[in-house]
Amino acid sequence: MREGRGPGDQTAAADRDTRARAVESLPLATTGGAARLLVSPVNSHNEWDPLEEVIVGRLDGATIPSPHPVVTCNVPPWAARFQRLAAGARYPRVLLEPAQRELDQFIHLLRSLGITVTRPDAVDHKRRFATPDWSSRGFCVTCPRDSMLVIGDEIIETPMAWPCRYFETHSYRAILKDYFRRGARWTAAPKPQLTDALFEADFRIPEAGEPVRHILTEFEPVFDAADFIRAGRDLFAMRSNVTNQTGIDWLRRHLGPGYRVHQIESRCRTPMHIDTTFVPLSPGKVLVNPEYIDIDRLPDVLSSWDILIAPEPTPVRERLLSITSLCGKWLSMNVLSIGDKRVIAERHHTEMLRALEKWGFEPIPCDLLHYAPFGGSFHCATLDIRRRGTLESYFD
Repeated sequence: MREGRGPGDQTAAADRDTRARAVESLPLATTGGAARLLVSPVNSHNEWDPLEEVIVGRLDGATIPSPHPVVTCNVPPWAARFQRLAAGARYPRVLLEPAQRELDQFIHLLRSLGITVTRPDAVDHKRRFATPDWSSRGFCVTCPRDSMLVIGDEIIETPMAWPCRYFETHSYRAILKDYFRRGARWTAAPKPQLTDALFEADFRIPEAGEPVRHILTEFEPVFDAADFIRAGRDLFAMRSNVTNQTGIDWLRRHLGPGYRVHQIESRCRTPMHIDTTFVPLSPGKVLVNPEYIDIDRLPDVLSSWDILIAPEPTPVRERLLSITSLCGKWLSMNVLSIGDKRVIAERHHTEMLRALEKWGFEPIPCDLLHYAPFGGSFHCATLDIRRRGTLESYFD
């Protein structure tokens, strides 16, 4: 009787095929008629391998987001009032200056740790732009994590749902062209129309205890990269008010059978971005938000992982910051792993720092609290371009 191959043999064969295809698909550059292999400067497969190069956002030209229901439904109530009153205006110096000081200190910290820091171009986000269906002013480029997704050696420009962010990746074009010339893969998801058909006309934020609803229809694929988080061959995705099911399906098909995309259910009434909800910190350990996550409903692949429950965030007492922040209180979870169990975390959130130490990590305290009016903290403010590691599977 002929013997069949076991699961281990099939996996090994699949890995050999993958490596063979990878070699065949290595980019070539032609110089003087001679072809040479290019080694991509982009290489990042997860959230924890040692960080070697990162893009950090920029505050220059930051403009308060233009009015649109998909914007106001996603920000805290006080910030939504502020946004409606001052939409399209420059951010005031009273918010910009402390945020810039902290951002400069964060960049200095990264460089002192031997990490290469790349920055987008400064542009005028107050300028109005238009499509055949609508017009808007811009926002800012403080959070590269939202507009671009790095999968291995590929950078994917994402189809974001906020009209004011429609051309945000143009600030990164010089960087993207440089990475492409040096061997990276560069993809853009289909540019969305963002017409009224994408948004529920009668949407309202659900009250406490009501089922979660989303403002987005399935008219076309839209997603922010920050609604996906990477763990090698497995990605975790969250449907939100900026990422619809069609967007998740587009990415799943684009990545193909070499990756699995698992969905995380959020109980947040205004869901936006997974990195304050579900944050893998190292192989076998994931930080979860106890307010937004029902741990009994996590994907089965996580059954062998340690589920780390985030501590209650330290309250922010600064009045101006608390009413202008575009983010919720769980921004304490928005940490950046730089490898070797070292994690950059907000100095203000002392309980999070203690918890990280207890779990076996080495937290590096840093200040970025005043970045919240511009959309995020350490993870949001960065896009890791190169981590020292290879594509692996971390689940049985």
